Amino acid sequence: MNLPGNGTRPRLRTAAALALLPLLALTACGSDGGAPAVAGAQVSSVPDDDPVAGVQTVDSIAALLPADVRKAGTLRVGSSVGSPPAAFYPNGQDNPPAGQDIEIADAVARVLGVKLERQDASFETILPALGSGKYDFGTGNFGVTTERLKTIDFVTYINDGQGFAVKTGNTTLTTQVSDLTQLCALTIGTGAGTTFEKTLTAQKGACAAAGKKPYEVKVFSETGAVTTALQQGRIDVVMSTINGLRHQAAQPAAQTAFLGEYHRLDVGFAFKKGSPLTPAVQGAVNELIRNGTYARILKKWGTTASAIDTSQINPAEHT
Repeated sequence: MNLPGNGTRPRLRTAAALALLPLLALTACGSDGGAPAVAGAQVSSVPDDDPVAGVQTVDSIAALLPADVRKAGTLRVGSSVGSPPAAFYPNGQDNPPAGQDIEIADAVARVLGVKLERQDASFETILPALGSGKYDFGTGNFGVTTERLKTIDFVTYINDGQGFAVKTGNTTLTTQVSDLTQLCALTIGTGAGTTFEKTLTAQKGACAAAGKKPYEVKVFSETGAVTTALQQGRIDVVMSTINGLRHQAAQPAAQTAFLGEYHRLDVGFAFKKGSPLTPAVQGAVNELIRNGTYARILKKWGTTASAIDTSQINPAEHT
């Protein structure tokens, strides 16, 4: 859904136990799963509980996998790793990633009785690569949109969406952004290839229609660049994920203020169109909801307000 991830050097990783270490000196920019992190910022430590450890294989759900996948015992996942709470590196890129999306994917794999072969990928490259068969599925807090549903299948696992933030003390905007005309004459920073960029571009004429000066959109692909631009005053406001911006605003060193929700979106694991894997993954997510693992993961990462009641395949975009 959101900002591009940090993975520019592909590396294969297995979904082993997470190294839950304090989060220090984050320099990554938010993936689709979060707000831009702050270079050098001290943020909250990673919770030390492991809700995934006790998840067991459910044979009836594993049986929904194609026979060749069951035989291979692995699923290849293209993973955009950015910032908390969705997916980030708690102790540098040479250590396992952590976060809500990481744990949900790992728990799904346990229900299905397979291992994940995780490959870091930049956010904007994952969806195009699904059609080529490079990955079996992708993670990156991908929002389910009408446009994406034309070429991608989704299995939902959380409800997040679009929000705004400003630098603490900036009085240009002080209330929730509910209409993009509130941003007229301002400079907005966001990530390349995201729903944010598309939303801002599609509605750029709203200011002119209201007789106001248009807003300017600056798109960033480098990690940490959005937050750096905000702190340096080169942009006035950031558009990113609701959960990511909330998490960032809770860290005093980040010096950002959350301006509320703009548009909610279902978020899902992404698959090539017509993938035979979606029923099994949907069944696994619903099993995690049923047995309480899902709720424990969301509680751990502070995203309980974004919980879904049931996983869906290709739901319509929220309007």
